[in-house]
Amino acid sequence: MIIRPATIDDLEIIADYNVRLAQESEDLRLIPATVHKGVAALLRDPAKGIYYVAEDEVSHELLGQLMITYEWSDWRNGMIWWIQSVYVRASARGQGIFKALFENLERLAREQKSVCTLRLYMDKHNEKARRAYGKMGLRETNYQVFELDLED
Repeated sequence: MIIRPATIDDLEIIADYNVRLAQESEDLRLIPATVHKGVAALLRDPAKGIYYVAEDEVSHELLGQLMITYEWSDWRNGMIWWIQSVYVRASARGQGIFKALFENLERLAREQKSVCTLRLYMDKHNEKARRAYGKMGLRETNYQVFELDLED
């Protein structure tokens, strides 16, 4: 398996994985064309974030992905990397794909002296994700997420 930054050539599969992720984890039906545009925007503008993908070394198929976006913390004088869009293809689950993606991300974050925290949020009912994140050393915090949807 190869862990690498995603490129624009990965756009179709990443967008597909994001649609599947929303359906599987939150029973949300996303509009594929909107997701496609969103993934393309990020892949073309590194200031928005970056995707990392796990690629099969032989077949070159994408087995999984995660994305990070950035938040500056004035309290910590450091960057928080938010982990998002975590997805492992169903046929590749249980093979350490997420672990490899996460360990790569943690290594990169530790090399960047400005990164102070890795964070993510998840659907509160997703027990499988909760267990996987706990195994990687992530812990629940006292924070809750609030939202005002401006797309309506």
